[in-house]
Amino acid sequence: MLRRLILLFALLLAPTMAQAQNITPALVAEGRAVPGGEVELAIVMRPKPGWHGYWLNPGDAGLPMQVEWKLPAGFAVAPLRYPVPSRLTVAGLMNYVYERDYALLTRLKVPASATGIVPIRAHASWLACTDKVCVPEQGDFSLDLATGGIAPMDARFNDWRRALPRPLATPAKFDSSDRLLRIAIPLPADVPVAESYVFPATDAVVDYAASQQFRRNGDMLIAELPLKGAAPETFAGVLSAGDGRGFEFSAIAGEVPSGGTAIAGSGGNDAVLFAVLGALIGGILLNLMPCVFPILAIKALHLARSGGDEREARRDAVAYAAGAILGTGALGLALLAIRAGGTAAGWAFQLQDPRTIMLLMLLSVAITLNLLRVFELPVVAGNARPAGSFGAGALAAFVATPCAGPFLGAALGTALLLPVGGSVLVFAALGLGLALPFVAVAFIPALRQILPSPGRWMQRLQRFLAIPMAATAIGCLWLLYRQGGDAAVLIGVLAASIVAAVFALLGRWQRSGERLLWPAAAVAIAVAAAAVVLVPQRSAPAATAGSTWSTDAVRAATTQGKPAFVYFTADWCLTCKANEAAAINRESVTRAFDKAGVKVFVGDWTDGDPAITRFLESRGRAGVPLYLWYEPGKAQPEELPQILTPSMLTSRALRGR
Repeated sequence: MLRRLILLFALLLAPTMAQAQNITPALVAEGRAVPGGEVELAIVMRPKPGWHGYWLNPGDAGLPMQVEWKLPAGFAVAPLRYPVPSRLTVAGLMNYVYERDYALLTRLKVPASATGIVPIRAHASWLACTDKVCVPEQGDFSLDLATGGIAPMDARFNDWRRALPRPLATPAKFDSSDRLLRIAIPLPADVPVAESYVFPATDAVVDYAASQQFRRNGDMLIAELPLKGAAPETFAGVLSAGDGRGFEFSAIAGEVPSGGTAIAGSGGNDAVLFAVLGALIGGILLNLMPCVFPILAIKALHLARSGGDEREARRDAVAYAAGAILGTGALGLALLAIRAGGTAAGWAFQLQDPRTIMLLMLLSVAITLNLLRVFELPVVAGNARPAGSFGAGALAAFVATPCAGPFLGAALGTALLLPVGGSVLVFAALGLGLALPFVAVAFIPALRQILPSPGRWMQRLQRFLAIPMAATAIGCLWLLYRQGGDAAVLIGVLAASIVAAVFALLGRWQRSGERLLWPAAAVAIAVAAAAVVLVPQRSAPAATAGSTWSTDAVRAATTQGKPAFVYFTADWCLTCKANEAAAINRESVTRAFDKAGVKVFVGDWTDGDPAITRFLESRGRAGVPLYLWYEPGKAQPEELPQILTPSMLTSRALRGR
């Protein structure tokens, strides 16, 4: 009723004020429309000083924007996505508003038949207000959108996406009593929530002007909101954590933990510090993980070369570290950009695409041939310092980070919830940790003296270490089959054969004194580009030793009184496969599981299943592996270490008998 009165009052003022537009709108596109794809659109709203617009739930007063799209046949738009609003209290009424320029984002779906210039039109109405008066306004949006081709992307969209709340995958739980709505929001304990406030997307449930209380209970943030009406069946909102950051959640009725610690102080710097330290330690330990076995050849060569001239070794180590840091930082930025676009993606997202696997396979073939001394490649052999060392560090970062080892999973999971600056710092710390052992060898003379002097043994070591690189290429072919079928394998074998022939000829030319590296590299790059373009995108079903994971299936098993073991894996995760071979698929473990009636569920993340991505995020993880043990009657599962042994599993199975 109140909003209707405000609107009526505004309409009465309309004849005298409607001519002056107090919030100026504009419709812009991030880039060209790709036929068969999507393009991001933004409705940019620019209030005059002293005026404000409204969030999707305006609060005690106001009205949200209404948009009527006029699109060509086959085009469609997604719901509008609003940035995190701010609060404005006027005459005791709480308003959820935007007092500065803001952008509402949506995705435009483009049909495959789209050609030429496409007219995008819309008519919108909104309410513009000051602290004294409100004016209903309207306007027509017009955008002539070009299709196909390549054009520069509008960099402003990155800032607009950062202003959006980040969605939380796991549903929150709420209950109500004593005229309070209590909401348990799943949020890792090290994510800063100093200036918390819940903006309710569900209208007419809570008292907007009343104060909100918050407490922390482990990985749950408990919000207590005074009720205004009856308890809802579901509840949705945005948790504001200060500094413009927000987390979008939906809640269902359920148990809300009691107790906890009242929120006080900022805690933001601590969260970034702990995440950076976790990534740094995780990067160091990543050197001991199976994920890194394929690039031990590169690292061993750099260690051996560190035994030479001190100044040269230090310069080489710094360049290698810079490549690793920028490599992990670039992957982190790409991941943040993909997630900002609304796609559920996690760490090692690049290995969920057969085109990336094709590129990695051809790189592995080239490095294998180099280690066998078929030809000389400065990036791997380090003959073009420091550029070669920098390239080797970047390549190491790309190849060595598919799996999340100890400390790393929690750190990267937290990074995805931090502000962009903190996130990039965490990803960069991962690269530093990956390179730190080589920096230590270069800058600590005592460590360098332990290394043997460079000599002919290095050539023998190179040839021996070509074995894991060749195994990587074979493994990539298997992944191509899993992700793209027979056609992908055929294209991969053909491309690898051509690349091998080109580099074999290059080696002959190099031994005869010819310097034709760049022409040969250009041919190899052209072959790789053609293979990447031609590789099919069809996904093959995964064969797993267990039932397919879903939260409903796990809940059904535990409800029946059976323990459940859940493991999240991917074909490209070497740590995962090592654990499966050494622990999960052992006969003793299978026998113990059968006797105890343990239900085994497998979450295969090879192709980047969005449901698994969201579940990993809810556990504060950004990648695999993840191992969970569910006991009947217990609300929360036990999280097992990322390096498993058979005894860890059999002891839990015996405990449940």
